Amino acid sequence: MFDTGRIEFFDKVGTPFWFYDMDILRETVGQVVAMSEKYGVKAHYAVKANVERRILEYISSCGLGADCVSGNEVARALECGFSPEDIVFAGVGKTDREIYDALKAGIGMFNCESLQEIFIINAMASRLGLRARVSVRINPDIDAHTHAYITTGTCENKFGISPHEFDALVDLLGKCANVDFMGLHFHIGSQITDVEPVYSLECERAGQIVSWFESRGLEVKNINLGGGLGVDYDDPDGCPVPDFRNWFRIISEKLVRRPGQQVHVEPGRSIVAQCASLISRVLFVKVGETRNFLILDAGMNDLIRPALYGAYHKIENLSACLRPNLPQSQVYDVVGPVCESSDVWGSGRLLPLSVRGDLMAIRSAGAYGQVMSSRYNLKDFAPAVYSDDMHGARLRTEYF
Repeated sequence: MFDTGRIEFFDKVGTPFWFYDMDILRETVGQVVAMSEKYGVKAHYAVKANVERRILEYISSCGLGADCVSGNEVARALECGFSPEDIVFAGVGKTDREIYDALKAGIGMFNCESLQEIFIINAMASRLGLRARVSVRINPDIDAHTHAYITTGTCENKFGISPHEFDALVDLLGKCANVDFMGLHFHIGSQITDVEPVYSLECERAGQIVSWFESRGLEVKNINLGGGLGVDYDDPDGCPVPDFRNWFRIISEKLVRRPGQQVHVEPGRSIVAQCASLISRVLFVKVGETRNFLILDAGMNDLIRPALYGAYHKIENLSACLRPNLPQSQVYDVVGPVCESSDVWGSGRLLPLSVRGDLMAIRSAGAYGQVMSSRYNLKDFAPAVYSDDMHGARLRTEYF
């Protein structure tokens, strides 16, 4: 991702900034499209992972649908070229305004996560003289064995409908005259790297639940298996594109579907994570008695995942690549400038001997990075720089 020319260019750009490698994005989306066509599975990009306009416009141009979890995400998807019928609106807390706007826009489907939500959508559609297409999110009671904050498919969870509500759900759908039931939606968590057993189990459980609902007279036209395919945060250059081939193969082999049923997936992180890095600069090197600190100008306000989840991101010293006869490596705690003790990029990281002004890359930052930035400590938002449009980057105006 980082050749000499790019590093020399980065040295002229004000930090911190997000660098998007569009070649990696194109390769990744290309594999998703190829596997989608090969196995007859419709892919919807999970917009929450990254909402940059350039990213969304490219993904929509390749024919993917959009999975949205807010009204503003629905609006952004429409602005960036996604067809209304290819937009799915999920999320546990849709406001009346969001539901109204989505109904008027004619989106493809609502993924409903509670009985009361279905009731409200039906009532609003009735008042508008419209019909609402809905799919119902089901908790398959599978532990994806990821971080507790990103495990979503267990039996008791704020997401989705659990088995004890199934009979009431069937009864409600039969009474909702302005709702067209389209299918069932499953999602068990994020950053799943143990692909074969986890997704095989999801397909098995989904098939059982689909059969139960069809035995009660509901036609399940769509089976949505969610997303969650993980990426390699340890070796982003060795594995820049996740194993979509294996994921789609498992779905094709393990999910029992009858003719005419459409299968959907919603990859988000796996599409955009590896195409971006957060580029920062060493402000100070602090030498302690037992620990050495690299203090960067990027912090948890830019990328909150390490502070929020304890997430790992590979850290590289880019400037060291340009220095001949490198001194020996050293162990550092790499930290940010924010006034919180949790603003730590990584502890005990072995890096080339680093000095004030060195450029650092925090890798695999394209998903849940820029989209979750804040202005905490009244920091500025870091801008985006694209590999195929670097001439528009903001030049460095400080650092002495």
